[in-house]
Amino acid sequence: MAIVSSDSVVPDAEFDVLVIGAGGCGLAAAVAAHDAGDGVSVAVVEKAERLQGNTMLSSGSIPAAGTRMQRQAGLADSPADFVEDLQRIAGPHEMPALTARLAGISAELVEWLVDAAGVELTLVETYKHIGHRQYRLHSPPSRRGADLMDDLARALDARGIPLAFGNPAVELLAGPDGAVQGAITRTPDGVRTVIAARAVVLASNGFGANRPLLARFCPELAAAPYGGSTGSEGEAVVWGEALGASLANMGAYQAHASLADPHGSLVTWTVVEKGGVVVDAQGRRFGDESMGYSAFAALELDRAGPFYVVADTRVRDLTAAGQEEYAELVAHNGVLQADDAHALAARLGLPGDALADTLSAAAAAARGEAEDPHGRTHWGLGALQAPYTATRIGPALFHTQGGLRVDDDGRVLRADGSAVPGLYAGGGAAAGISGNQGSTGYMSGNGLLSALGLGYLAGRAAVRDMRAA
Repeated sequence: MAIVSSDSVVPDAEFDVLVIGAGGCGLAAAVAAHDAGDGVSVAVVEKAERLQGNTMLSSGSIPAAGTRMQRQAGLADSPADFVEDLQRIAGPHEMPALTARLAGISAELVEWLVDAAGVELTLVETYKHIGHRQYRLHSPPSRRGADLMDDLARALDARGIPLAFGNPAVELLAGPDGAVQGAITRTPDGVRTVIAARAVVLASNGFGANRPLLARFCPELAAAPYGGSTGSEGEAVVWGEALGASLANMGAYQAHASLADPHGSLVTWTVVEKGGVVVDAQGRRFGDESMGYSAFAALELDRAGPFYVVADTRVRDLTAAGQEEYAELVAHNGVLQADDAHALAARLGLPGDALADTLSAAAAAARGEAEDPHGRTHWGLGALQAPYTATRIGPALFHTQGGLRVDDDGRVLRADGSAVPGLYAGGGAAAGISGNQGSTGYMSGNGLLSALGLGYLAGRAAVRDMRAA
């Protein structure tokens, strides 16, 4: 049963705000709620035994427009420009107001993370991910989401906010008027805890690890590999529907075109943005790689693999110098090297003449000597040159981008537009801003902007609404 009457249970613990999920959204929501007013009690419950989730698996890059970091670097950017970029990539969808809201508070969010939450973030000026007209990604120096999470966890510790691992929420508590009033957790060994709360923030991620929900909302992914957090099991969707909440953008998701095969680690798309290309088992390119890793994954999902990202030693070394995870892939022989195209083809088991022709044509397009047949115009460092490198890759789903419909402050909404009292959502639990169908609407950083941005907004709104009641 997804919902239990609060009148039928006796609470074991009581808090002002209960956060369900200890990913980036949940930790940000907890810190924001705590700091929103003196004396506010906040607690976080998490199903996993340690910090994990899609924020942990990411590069920790948060897009923001108009930050002091950008100004210090002499860069001009604005929320209006950011919104235009987001809308251009996503196209029309069901949450346009949320796009404007998140872009509008993005600079405030990044500066709050640094100044109040103690998160170490720097402006990434070595590359612009596809879709962004300006350098606006703010990331831990390591480019690891795990470092962002560790910083947020330290912020919880410094504030004395309890975080209970291994305590999955299994049911929500609701009053006779439908107001959410807490949750019930149950440990794997059967210990049941009833937690009463004046507000509940759902930060339980999306439904990427729930095959029945994928079949219902994103049927093209029913058999696709999944590279995201195993905890993304869709509880928020189940609970929300039971409470009469509305869903939005349910067909959208973030895929990635370059999961290393068989290593399983992510091959950063920076390799492509610096000039790399993707070829199939015939040694041929089949699309414009500059459309981005999520959109390009749709092309891979539509055909048989394997696929290979091909670059050169210059691209490899520059990328490895700035991104530790890719450097580890290089160190563990996940990136092959060969002196020329035919030698590389032999190592990969591809037709030598076909790969040589492909790389020659791509180099001509990069030099401006010919039009690229796939329409690519951005070639990073320019034409690839021997010696070449390659990694076998495949497409995977990383996280869903649909979820509970929320307002500008993360309040969960019913179909009639009214709010479900006491219930807030963010990150993968809430509807995102990446369009409403497939992987083509995702722009780098959309997931973390929604996770941390809505966590920040929802935590503050929960306290504000609680005090106004």
